[in-house]
Amino acid sequence: MDVTNRFVLDFALRFTAAHPGARVLDYGCGAGRLVQAGVDAGLAFQGADVFYAGSNAKAEALAAGRLGSLVQEIVDGRLPYPDSHFHLIVNNQVMEHVENLPAVLAEIHRVLAAGGTVLSLFPSRDVLREGHIGIPLAHRLPRGSRLRFLYTWMLRVMGLGYHKHESPTPRQWAIDKLNWIDAYTVYRPRTEIFAAYSRHFTNQLREIDYIRYRLLQRPGRAWVLPLLRLPLATPMAEALFRKLAFLVILSRKPTPATRGGAA
Repeated sequence: MDVTNRFVLDFALRFTAAHPGARVLDYGCGAGRLVQAGVDAGLAFQGADVFYAGSNAKAEALAAGRLGSLVQEIVDGRLPYPDSHFHLIVNNQVMEHVENLPAVLAEIHRVLAAGGTVLSLFPSRDVLREGHIGIPLAHRLPRGSRLRFLYTWMLRVMGLGYHKHESPTPRQWAIDKLNWIDAYTVYRPRTEIFAAYSRHFTNQLREIDYIRYRLLQRPGRAWVLPLLRLPLATPMAEALFRKLAFLVILSRKPTPATRGGAA
């Protein structure tokens, strides 16, 4: 697993250690590799995905024997679980692929127990690097514009970009990848994201948790950790991370008592 999935798994393990018997859902789990790793580690872990056309995750989940057991398909936006079933719901690089974010969050809220937690990792529109095709600002230039196409083609010729083997020429690669992000990604400003999340949850940004975890995975860089305790170091590190990578949102579903107190 990559470092981001390891971070999510580590969070789930620590959450379950603090809440024995907690049920965990990976929303947008793809082929279910993280779910399998969680189950192997002893967690009560399930996964669900819509299996959108821009991915071959459904075939992979079926081939691995997870589909229908560890991994369920989301049909018509409905999660196949009862109300208040899960205590922790995680989603990693999923919400930028969701067209109707309020509807998805409402469904996550439905299956999350009162007092439960949601961990979300995904980029906002503010991010500078388009993380799916590896071309900076490709998601922020006007869709369908000649400028964006020429810019993406030029950077691909210069060696930038991901999955270069998937198209026969740099020009075709630029066409294919721009079509892909136009079809399968929705980059929202942070104000819109938090407006949607705040309808159901109390939220806080926790990029610093991921930054610390990542530094601990690289012993040669662990010396940076004490610097994060300096005044303003943490907010500056988090702000930079949001521009270069993604948001880390920690959300909690209010209990009846906290809802009453807020009112």
